[in-house]
Amino acid sequence: MQKEFEMSMMGELTYFLGLQIKQTKEGIFINQEKYTKELLKRFGMSNAKGIGTPMSSSLKLDKDEKGKTVDEKTYRGMIGSLLYLTASRPDIMFAVCLCARFQACPKESHLIAVKRILRYLISLYDYGLWYSKQSCFDLIAYTDADYAGCKVERKSTSGNCQFLGGCLVSWYSKK
Repeated sequence: MQKEFEMSMMGELTYFLGLQIKQTKEGIFINQEKYTKELLKRFGMSNAKGIGTPMSSSLKLDKDEKGKTVDEKTYRGMIGSLLYLTASRPDIMFAVCLCARFQACPKESHLIAVKRILRYLISLYDYGLWYSKQSCFDLIAYTDADYAGCKVERKSTSGNCQFLGGCLVSWYSKK
């Protein structure tokens, strides 16, 4: 009984596992602004020039066997950090998942793609998810696939997102 009382004395939830939660009368906003800023600083991208998209629409990543090898530990650290960020950033999900495929033997071309995602985050570090109290309970889903878009294995990449009353509640990108 004592623990229950102590928990209620903590007040409104504002920060949990790297997620910042802002509650207002209109709804709830969830983002990872602080984590994003720390991520950019950790990988030396804080002062880089921002860019409007996380990935070029014409980019087709492959194994790049002739490319220059980069440090696997750093590359995997970047990918892991970005994957954690996708908890509140569905806008980078596809690009991060695509780059994550090359963790076994990353090349310079893969690192350039990851750095582009980081550059995208520079000017949009405070993006997040908005859950309005005025939402209805209509469930709407969208899905898409690129049908054998992987140059290496000729497998498809699919993506899906579900909205409940206009609020994004689920999303994924999968090969």
